[in-house]
Amino acid sequence: MKNICKMMTAGVLAAALAGCASSPTASASVSSADAKASDDGTYTVGIIQLVQHPALDAASQGFEDELKAELGDKVTVTLKNASNDSAQCTTIANQFVTQGVDLILANATPSLQAAASATSTIPILGTAITEYGVALSLDDFNGTVGGNISGTSDLAPLDQQAAMFDELLPDAKTIGILYCSAEANSVYQAQQVQKYLEDEGKTVKVYTFSDSNDVASVTQSACNDCDALYIPTDNTAASCAEAINNVAEPAGVPIITGEEGIMSGCGIATMSIDYYKLGQTTGKMAVKILTGEEKISDMPVEYYENPVKEYDADRCAKLGITVPDGYQAYTAEN
Repeated sequence: MKNICKMMTAGVLAAALAGCASSPTASASVSSADAKASDDGTYTVGIIQLVQHPALDAASQGFEDELKAELGDKVTVTLKNASNDSAQCTTIANQFVTQGVDLILANATPSLQAAASATSTIPILGTAITEYGVALSLDDFNGTVGGNISGTSDLAPLDQQAAMFDELLPDAKTIGILYCSAEANSVYQAQQVQKYLEDEGKTVKVYTFSDSNDVASVTQSACNDCDALYIPTDNTAASCAEAINNVAEPAGVPIITGEEGIMSGCGIATMSIDYYKLGQTTGKMAVKILTGEEKISDMPVEYYENPVKEYDADRCAKLGITVPDGYQAYTAEN
């Protein structure tokens, strides 16, 4: 689930990334934001992936495949998984800086925050980032971060996701929003969807867990109180989708989700993007940066076009949900 900043001053960056590890000195960053190939014409790229789950795995794979397709054996890619630990993201970012990689892919928001804290010179591309302004605390974000950061967003239309409750669950009056409070972009999505649902006359209750340890108990509380649940694009929820399903399915509580990976684990429907293709798009951006075709400081964040409404046929059938036209049945090959 790459490069970002508006040539922020050190003070602004520190404020934006409060809570992340302190940045190394400029001398620790051995590449510039518009770095080219090394003297032997090769490139080294480091991937920081927050956690292993289908969406982020697909984004990393699409990115690496695109790099290999365009640069072949000129590029060496190293992927390191932080096991859903923000502190480990910081450790990995600092390792890549010390190694002097030519570019960092930050897969998911905590990875981006850690990379941005670690270097202001090595190009950083984000992927599977919902909202860059929120992730980096940028009050004036206008689509281009600037500096050494850009990337791709996995944000699907939240108003259309909220509208799916009326389309699929017209009798659901009380909706629970379930997410990890430690993920800034989950907070953003939850607030937006809550507003849309309340505008539609729904009663909304918010349930948060701080980490994977209390997912099951919080999900149980939400299922006890609500007719249906919404889970935004959330890395902790994605990694705990089976645990969520083990509570929600016996309770007969349907879940609409922010992305396909979570839906496949515990949901009835989603409006989602193709994370592999998102990774490929990010890979194309990386090639342009590495070869000097474009400057990362000038590259706007790119968004996935034409997200798809999908539904899980088995769960919908068990719950007696009639799926209207405009949805496609989810399969593992989608």
